[in-house]
Amino acid sequence: MLARSSVHAFGHYVDKAIESHLAQWSQLVQTSAKRGQTRKLSFVARTNRYYPMSTVTIPQPIQLLPAKTIDGKKPTREQVPKGASLCEYCTAKCCRYFALPIDAPTCEQDLDFIRWYLLHDRATVFIEDGTWYLLVHTDCKHLQSDHRCGIYYTRPQICRDYSTANCEFDEDAVYEMYFETSEQVAEYMEARFHSSDAKTLRSPEPSLLPIL
Repeated sequence: MLARSSVHAFGHYVDKAIESHLAQWSQLVQTSAKRGQTRKLSFVARTNRYYPMSTVTIPQPIQLLPAKTIDGKKPTREQVPKGASLCEYCTAKCCRYFALPIDAPTCEQDLDFIRWYLLHDRATVFIEDGTWYLLVHTDCKHLQSDHRCGIYYTRPQICRDYSTANCEFDEDAVYEMYFETSEQVAEYMEARFHSSDAKTLRSPEPSLLPIL
């Protein structure tokens, strides 16, 4: 175990090293800014400072290409030619969200947590086969402009296990229940638990328009 004085001396050395690193970093930031780059920062709890971890290029919005069509229309699964991949006629729907199973709510507090989920952008909740899911609508960072995977040969196992045999290509999925807003959860809470407090969770109704 290091003596207290040794720990303090080491901490002083770290502070000096970081100060030197920050001086070099300030020059790199100016150079990177001219090149359209930004610096990724990481917080150092001990010194309450930030130091650069890596340089990342600010990504530009992907210009998505249209998916293949047949006679100018999206084909059904049955109309796709044999031997062709459904992915060629799809806009990568399976790469634009992820869904995680969550515990089924058994009390008002559980539903209040779900309300909190839906107060965040691009979050919804659905029920399928009796299981509750948190659905986050967000694109995979490796999705390419042609709707293909940019890391196909090193993609995660969950992607490898996914098959076009039962994917959402035909857009015919129907959920048992689907919540898009916190107000919908509040109404469900009121109906399920007969909660009078749930009414206060809804957004107020807009005032009536004046009669002219």
